[in-house]
Parts: sequence; structure tokens; C-alpha cells
Amino acid sequence: MRRDAVPHSPMSGNRTRPGRGGAGSVRRGHRLLGAVAVALLAVAAGGCGPSGPTVDAGRTTITFWDNNGGSRAPIYQELIKRFEEANPAIDVEYVGVPIASVQQKYDAAIAAGDTPDVGGVTTSYLAALVDRRALEPAEGWLAGSTVKGRLAAGMLESSRQAAPDGELYLVPNTSNMDVIWYLKNLLPEPVATWDEFFAEADRLTDASGRYGYTIRGGAGSIFQLLAEMYSYSGITRFFDASGKSTVNDPRNTEFLTRMAGIYRKNTPETDIANDFPEMVAAFATGKIAMMHHNLGSYNDHVKVHGADRIGAFPLPVGPTGRHTVVANPVDGFAVFRNSEHKAAAWKFVEFLVSAESNGYWNRRTGQIPANTEAQGDAWVAELPHLKAAVDTLNDPDTAVVSPPYHLPRFSSITKADTEPLFQKVLLGRLKPQEFLDVLARKLTDAQAEWKRARGG
Repeated sequence: MRRDAVPHSPMSGNRTRPGRGGAGSVRRGHRLLGAVAVALLAVAAGGCGPSGPTVDAGRTTITFWDNNGGSRAPIYQELIKRFEEANPAIDVEYVGVPIASVQQKYDAAIAAGDTPDVGGVTTSYLAALVDRRALEPAEGWLAGSTVKGRLAAGMLESSRQAAPDGELYLVPNTSNMDVIWYLKNLLPEPVATWDEFFAEADRLTDASGRYGYTIRGGAGSIFQLLAEMYSYSGITRFFDASGKSTVNDPRNTEFLTRMAGIYRKNTPETDIANDFPEMVAAFATGKIAMMHHNLGSYNDHVKVHGADRIGAFPLPVGPTGRHTVVANPVDGFAVFRNSEHKAAAWKFVEFLVSAESNGYWNRRTGQIPANTEAQGDAWVAELPHLKAAVDTLNDPDTAVVSPPYHLPRFSSITKADTEPLFQKVLLGRLKPQEFLDVLARKLTDAQAEWKRARGG
């Protein structure tokens, strides 16, 4: 999350060895989540590994890349310590890679033939890794593992559908949902509609330097924008029956026009360059009433404000009056094809998604476990923001929209191709409709290209 990585060659990241018994310890978690909620959350985002592997003889060192390095490092270091104590023949080297550059790091590592043994991967860029044949199939490994039948079916299906060939490469660890975080001393009650949201953003802005909202104008802006637009418009598909993108629908344009209109009025001017760390830092000042992120930033806010001073509510509803949720990427682990220690790598993955480890990780990040046993832990129901997400997903009126993670170009389209254009919209240099027309054309072309490649 934070850019505190220590450079190393050939990749930049925070590389550490926790040492046997030497990692900072964090309290162990306990282990509710209805299967319906998980299935909804992990709605289609869219191998055969060793079955019952034997760990390589002798002492083995494997490298693990955390795809969101920063504040999660102590969590992984504790888990690595536990793994190494239970598996004295295996050492795990941790490398924390900043989330903003992880896809570029993987691309460079694949080109150089210097990929890790195990890497954190999400469905948002899984297709690009599969297309480059960088990952080991996981289906065969899962069939012979101790977690067979214990990982959420919805998350597994999302992982399969995000791969261009429909196979399993990513072993799910967690899933997520977009929410609006708010400070209770400024906003006593959650808002329900986008009309209320815009009114509160204006009311909570004053001349003292306090703002009602902070916009993500930098890295990662487009996915959040998509989540906001579709929650407002209520459109439930990214492509219509003809394969044309719905992103430039007039209802989405209406929302973007309203959101861009509050930049510099109800938000700081510096929001133009905001990525996740900058948003969190702004929210930490106590002068920002609301910010859009997901469940995963819970701990960042608690550290600064305390659990009793923050709240979260699902993205508001638009004119349809029902919640429309854009499914977040499923986050998990993959073994890379170039690994020389695949048996040890799979053993580490199996440990990470076990009930105890998966519950420990998700409790400390405030997210939804993939392991169905961990989903039964009491802490899931005890966290108000997580319960609000579960209640929304369990609501039969909630619609879940599946982003086209299966498109190899989806990540580049929604990052390098269009993030600078969104900044132009905020600055008034590009009309919202023109921006969305460009985004829609790129997505439509990518969908057609994907279909042609598969004989469609």
C-alpha cells in the first residue's frame, strides 16, 4: 500500500526474511458469512498442478511476492514464521511490491525470466499473466490438496472465468466490496442515495479547509469510477447483446458529470494525483468527511481515527433505488511456471489458504475470507463495515455487475490508457461524454478481439 519498498535487483520491492521465530507477532484471529454473499461478491470476474506433491529433498528457499506490499507485510511475516516453523526444510523470502506497480513488475519479471515462486495475483490482471503462460495451472493441485471443497465456490468460479481459457490458476484468498468510508463526527449517519451523497459533500465543505469528499484522480481511479457509475445508473452488464460496451450510456455520463463537478469545489485540488496512499493520508487529517475505497483499508483508518470514529456504507443507490455492485477482483495466490521448487511453492499456498491462516489474514485486513471455515469466525459478524457489506450482498434486490477481467487488455485500458484522460475530465479539458466514448470504444474493441481469438 505505502511506497516504503527497498529497491533490489532486478525488481523493486520490500524484500525481507522474517527468520524462524523472528517476525513481529500479531494477535491470532478467531473464525459468518453466508454462502450467498460470497457467491454474489465473487460473481464472475472473469490447470493442472501437482496432485499430492512431495516437497523437494534438502533445504529449499522460495520467493513470495506480496502484490500489495506495505502495511500487509507484518501479516505475511507472521504467517511465514508459522509456516517455516511447521516446515523447517522450507525458507520463504518475502518481497513487498507496491500495488500501483505490481503488474509492471510482473511483466518485467516474465520478460527477464525472473519470476517469483509464488505471487499474490488478482483477477484484474490474471488474464495477461495466463496469456503469457507465466502461471502453473492449479486445478490438479486443488483436487489433491487439504483445502479441496473448503474454498468459496463463487471465488473459485470468478478465478476460472477471469482466465482466458477458463481454467484455474489463481487460488483465492479474499474478496472485497467498494464502500464509502466516513468520519462519524462529521457525518453522523450513512447516506442512502447519490443525491444525498452530493448534498452532504457540499454541506460538509467549508472555508476552514474541510472538504466533504476526496476523489481518486491518480492511479487506480478508473475501477473506482466504474463502480460509482454503475451503482448510480443501475446498468447490470458491461456489454450489451451485440458486444458493445455500456460504459458510455447516458446514465453513466450523467453521473460522471456530477462527480467531476465537485472536484475543487467539495474536494481538495490535490486530488488530481490521488492514488490510494494519498487518499488515506488526506482522510487521516480529519478534514475529509468521506472517501471511496473498499473494505481492505479498514485498518489504515482505525490506526489513525480509532474504530469508534469511522463508519462505512455501500456505494449509494441511483434512480433505480436498488444497489448495483461492481464485483471487486478476487485476490489470491499463484505458482509461477518458472519455479524450480513447485512442490514447496504449492505447500506454501496451501498453508496460506488454510482456515487458520486465511482467517488470520482477513481479520487483520477486514476483508472476506475465501476459506469457508474461516467465514464462520465470529469476527466477521462483529465488524460493522463487513456486516454492512454482507447485508447488501445478501439482499435479493442487489444486482452484481461482472467486470470483463477475462480481457487481457482490461487492466491496461483502465489504467495507462485512460487514467490520464480522466484527469483531463476533472480539469475540464475533456468532456465526460468524450472520455466515456473513448473508454467504451477500447472495451468494445478488446471484447471483439477476445471473441475473434476464440473463434467467436
